[in-house]
Amino acid sequence: MSNRYFCKMKFEIGDKVLVLHSSEEGEIVDIINKEMVMVDVHGVRFPAYIDQLDFPYFKKFTERSLAQKPKKYVDDIRKEKSNQNKIADGVWLTFLPVFDSDEFGDEFVKELKLHLINNTVQGYHFSYSLNYFGKDDFELNNQIHTFEDFYLHDIAFEDINDSPNFQFEFSLLTPDKRKAEHYETGLKIKPKNVFLRVEEMKKKNEATFSYKLFDEYPDKTVVEKMEVSTSSRDHKIYEVSQARNLLEPPRHEVDLHIEKLTDNWSHMSSFEMLTLQLQTFEKYFDLALVHHLPSMIVIHGVGSGKLRDEIHDLLRMKRNVKSFINQYHARYGYGATEIFFQY
Repeated sequence: MSNRYFCKMKFEIGDKVLVLHSSEEGEIVDIINKEMVMVDVHGVRFPAYIDQLDFPYFKKFTERSLAQKPKKYVDDIRKEKSNQNKIADGVWLTFLPVFDSDEFGDEFVKELKLHLINNTVQGYHFSYSLNYFGKDDFELNNQIHTFEDFYLHDIAFEDINDSPNFQFEFSLLTPDKRKAEHYETGLKIKPKNVFLRVEEMKKKNEATFSYKLFDEYPDKTVVEKMEVSTSSRDHKIYEVSQARNLLEPPRHEVDLHIEKLTDNWSHMSSFEMLTLQLQTFEKYFDLALVHHLPSMIVIHGVGSGKLRDEIHDLLRMKRNVKSFINQYHARYGYGATEIFFQY
């Protein structure tokens, strides 16, 4: 039989296949649709079109002819492949559309498979959450290693119309004193933008489309206290956009439980603990504004309600606060307040 005949056969989960562009052998682990499957090659999973795959049977007939090619040619191919597979270009949120056909035979996107792609030289702990209109829908805490593809979950394509907000918090698997303790980032996409990306993807005959979350994990920034002077000759003047890069990364979620803030809390008075908690709140509130976060959650606990009341009194006086709410939450009970900003 010809190669062409085999390519048009329907693959099944568990089939051994040959990836034509890299000559690597893998295994079918999922059937995406009639044109695409999910392939596992040495523990790395990725989507592939059926016409990019073959059965390993034909590789055995070509191994002898490949071995007769000049050794230099084979070495060059391996080096080129190694460079292509390890390009450090950041951390990405990748969407894999799953297509289906309606009763008229027209193709449409049924759902989106979400993958976190780490194309950096560092591994991370990460917390991921998806919410619609401020309401949580999905949460996940896990790890992703260097140059790894991590499957997150699926979402219905129609849910793109409900303003999905994808939020991530990263920290290093291997702590580095020179790097930030954490880094928060997120993605909020408009339905029109997604529809355009899908059409562009189909025209280019690609399997996925992606959004970059960050290029490199940020360094720890030490901001020195600056004295105020009326003379511009004595001090450097920075633009706001430049000053923002010198600040500590913001936090979407701030836990003000005293044991989270200091190891010496047992030796502190109630007044000292409350002062530290409010100072921490003010710090991350200001960072949220500078970095233009749309919202943040402050975990104050229930207790006597003193810390909550102090925070609410402060929020009522801040002009950048659009609204705030302390309602029951599955994770915090009534011990957290969500703040929404206006700019």
